[in-house]
Amino acid sequence: MTNTVTHKHVHDDQDHKTHGLKRWFYATNHKDIGTMYLVFACVLFFLGGAMALVIRAELFQPGLQFVDPGFYNSMTTMHALLMIFGAVMPAWTGLANWMVPMQVGAPDMALPRLNNFSFWLLPFAFTLLLLTLFVPGGAPAGGWTLYPPLSLQAGDSFPLTIFAIHLMGISSILGAINVVVTILNMRAPGLGLLNMPLFCWTWLITAYLLIAVMPVLAGAVTMLLTDHFFGTAFFTASGGGDPVMFQHIFWFFGHPEVYILILPAFGVISEIIPTFSRKPLFGYQSMVYATASIAFLSFIVWAHHMFTVGMPLAGQLFFMLSTMLIAVPTGVKVFNWCATMWKGSISFETPMLFAIAFLFLFTMGGLSGLMLAIVPADFQYHDSYFVVAHFHYVLVPGSVFAIMAGVYYWLPKWTGRMYNENVGKLHFWLSAIGVNVLFFPQHFLGLAGMPRRIPDYSTQFADWNSVSSVGAFIFGFSQLLFVYVIWSAVRSGEKAAARPWESARGLEWELPTPAPYHSWETPPSQGVIAKGSMR
Repeated sequence: MTNTVTHKHVHDDQDHKTHGLKRWFYATNHKDIGTMYLVFACVLFFLGGAMALVIRAELFQPGLQFVDPGFYNSMTTMHALLMIFGAVMPAWTGLANWMVPMQVGAPDMALPRLNNFSFWLLPFAFTLLLLTLFVPGGAPAGGWTLYPPLSLQAGDSFPLTIFAIHLMGISSILGAINVVVTILNMRAPGLGLLNMPLFCWTWLITAYLLIAVMPVLAGAVTMLLTDHFFGTAFFTASGGGDPVMFQHIFWFFGHPEVYILILPAFGVISEIIPTFSRKPLFGYQSMVYATASIAFLSFIVWAHHMFTVGMPLAGQLFFMLSTMLIAVPTGVKVFNWCATMWKGSISFETPMLFAIAFLFLFTMGGLSGLMLAIVPADFQYHDSYFVVAHFHYVLVPGSVFAIMAGVYYWLPKWTGRMYNENVGKLHFWLSAIGVNVLFFPQHFLGLAGMPRRIPDYSTQFADWNSVSSVGAFIFGFSQLLFVYVIWSAVRSGEKAAARPWESARGLEWELPTPAPYHSWETPPSQGVIAKGSMR
């Protein structure tokens, strides 16, 4: 009896939630850390978006109007670094922190203190990066790929940028290790790997990609650092080095990075489409194998970014064919999502609208990627606005729309309150229209020969640039509605039902609404696991 009382007292003490700033600075609860990641990602999303609006304002019409070319180059570089490493990746980590323990029946992430550390590295990293705007010589201006010799000509911003990238990389690796250990070691007894929600599967595979390739980026930027300060000549041609070697190393990281940004989106969409189609996901196992296949193939396609550097014909053929091969597992996923919706009882709530837009627009981005995979065609498209249009169609309606879909989908479970559906739909339609007006004309600009990363252009490109800039401001300012929807839901939204989406499946929906501070204090029973199974 004494032991029981003692255990209860200890348990109560562990369950105590601190308040105020201490709750956030010393947070080890996965929901608190997930919230901090999401808020941080939102702030960086708006900062990176403001830089994008500077770019589009400059390109609204020919002639230099607002900023000088050096600052313009800094904006293109910083926009990419902030959006990739500061907005999309932390947003996915935030969703993983919130959802993975809830979906696998765990009380928390496996390594809670490491979880806290991996988050708090990010504010320091991005403070360093943003401080480069104020140092002599200005922020980095060599593009987010940091190609030498241009990046080696940077001013005082150079070491700050490299150190910031190292901190971001360490944060990503630690977060990925935490996800792997949580999923493999802390799943509820009886929850098999092939019964997990797709979001857990896609994040497990993403975590392995992060662990594999972030050290490669760290090695590449460290070699840049030693070239700049210590007289080495890894990439300096005058010392016997080869700038193209940097491209090989960077893109060995860079192409899996593209899938690090998009694979969790596949998981979110695989949760939402079955819920609002009121049908189980079509071909669950094939979705898992397709995700693993995409991850494997991402390691052997990196040089499709480098067709114009003069690689031998055999290399061009290999990378062309391996790139086209990725269309097969991706096509399997698109087919399965369409098959899930086929003859379903579909309703069009905001998460489903974003999921359908993702499906349609991501597929468009994938098709332009196939065009870029063909070597002779790529010689024409390379470094043109066609490439800009392609990767933005993959990353904005891909990753960003999927993040928004996930937030709308799980917000009632997180907060116990419903968002305003009408304002959510207004946010969707403004975003969907804005993103197409912004990026679709860039295909035409690229096909007409407009190079990327230029602050000025001839009048032949003027009309479509004006249209694109208008779309940028529609898309950018419509995101303020997203913040308003979330804020108003958290503050004064209607109380959500215990199961806000009646057809939703997964262990997280078996928890009370709002989700308790500790997710699963006791592992879910076999009956609960069977009820919440995705299959």
